[in-house]
Amino acid sequence: MLKAVVFDFNGTLFFDTEKHEAAWQKYAEGIVGRPLTADENAAIMGRSNEMILKFLLKRMPTEEETRSMGGEKEAMYRSLCLKDPSGMSLAHGAAELLDTLTARNIPISIATSSPLENIEFYFDKLGIGRWFDMTGIVYDDGSLRGKPEPDIYLAAAERLGLDPSEILVFEDSLSGIASARAAGIGKIAAVTSSNSAKTLAAQDGVSLVFDDYAELPDTESLLCEI
Repeated sequence: MLKAVVFDFNGTLFFDTEKHEAAWQKYAEGIVGRPLTADENAAIMGRSNEMILKFLLKRMPTEEETRSMGGEKEAMYRSLCLKDPSGMSLAHGAAELLDTLTARNIPISIATSSPLENIEFYFDKLGIGRWFDMTGIVYDDGSLRGKPEPDIYLAAAERLGLDPSEILVFEDSLSGIASARAAGIGKIAAVTSSNSAKTLAAQDGVSLVFDDYAELPDTESLLCEI
């Protein structure tokens, strides 16, 4: 049995991929002078702002550029979220899964490429403090290499006091899956919020692909290593 569950957040617990895409589309036009292509969007999703800006600028951004430019994009993203109040909720069935994990005293955490300002936004607007402790969440604070590097999931495992092989990870992006795999995560479950089931199932390390949290097997089966 696996001992803990770590969730990516954006596109995994909160289906907000289209808002991130829209914010980056608008922001990127000021950098590259044109809308991003579908392939470019796919290439940047799930990555840290630093790596996305590197992709757009064709060079490594300075710390100040990452902070200021990334901050501008994230403010645009949060504004888009607030303009869609009907979309300000966790993915269908996610709250029930989190309730079950919490009731069974199974440790849970979040490992995300989002910055602190977004994490605070989610605690405020989505009420995720019902399940998660802010101090246990791994987010983009500039100290770790972003996905697809393994750093974020290695840090999450360390905070939980577990070996990565003892953890179940929920992901949606290809870079996130690659990150979890590189970290040696025990089991990866992939949700089809931003990639097709066929694409996700073809990724090395993915053992479960699903569309809706309500469709998942019981918790004991979910935590069995396969």
